[in-house]
Amino acid sequence: MRTIRRAAVAAMAGVALAGMTADTGEERGSGPYPALFEERADLPDHVVYRPADLGKVGRGALPIYVFGNGACSADGTSSRNHLLEIASHGYLVIASGTIPRPSAAKPAAPAGRMAAPTETRALTDAIDWAQRENRRAASPFAGRIATDRIAASGFSCGGLQALSAAQDPRVTTAVVMNSGFFPDGANPIAGVVSDKKLLKTLHGSVLYVLGGTTDIAYGNGTDDYRRIDHIPAALVNVPVGHGGTYMQPHGGVAASVVTKWLDWKLKGDGKAAGYFTGPACGFCKDERLTIESKRL
Repeated sequence: MRTIRRAAVAAMAGVALAGMTADTGEERGSGPYPALFEERADLPDHVVYRPADLGKVGRGALPIYVFGNGACSADGTSSRNHLLEIASHGYLVIASGTIPRPSAAKPAAPAGRMAAPTETRALTDAIDWAQRENRRAASPFAGRIATDRIAASGFSCGGLQALSAAQDPRVTTAVVMNSGFFPDGANPIAGVVSDKKLLKTLHGSVLYVLGGTTDIAYGNGTDDYRRIDHIPAALVNVPVGHGGTYMQPHGGVAASVVTKWLDWKLKGDGKAAGYFTGPACGFCKDERLTIESKRL
């Protein structure tokens, strides 16, 4: 039990995650809007992912997807293939953190309770910025952002941040990846809320994407899903463990699942809904994953 607990603390609070692969080439995403990522002086401590050619984006066409990183890290590119893939399908994606510069090796994570390197409010700060930019006449994003269609998402420790950010009434849907609230009194991460009572105050809808039974967050995320009975919810398991498919080409199968969910919940795409519901239920027949749902 101690070994499992130490693994959970390390993976969710600061140690490199198993299953992550190195970036082997330039990603632009597979969607109709080849994407890029950048830092912006008017939004410190965030990385923005967006269609490279904003001139091809119509008015109000970009819903918002804010993202907390694995380990709540300050590396805003640690899940870049996943985030570029979503941006390429016509989303404004904003991750906490910065683009890392070459530096000395990072020190080993200390033993005991760890502190999150980023703050949860970075997700709602990103929403504030996007809404301001949509109104600012000189902004390249002016009039292009769908400021009333917002997803809060995150990986592992970042998924805990997403569950807190999803309490914001502006958020339309939550996407919780390889994560879930710890049992009461068991939160090992200082500075990040983990409170099962907040599940009852989620609104809109929620998607959990877990890594199967070998995912150290499987128990937490599955328990969350079982407790949610008042809003539409889905639970997808991609049996790859805690590291997910974030850095696979185009973010792997998990990015495909998330994109379809966003297309349905933020763009009203009926074809995308058919991957989760109805007699055809595309993901129900997908051998790469399992899916269950309620109230959809």
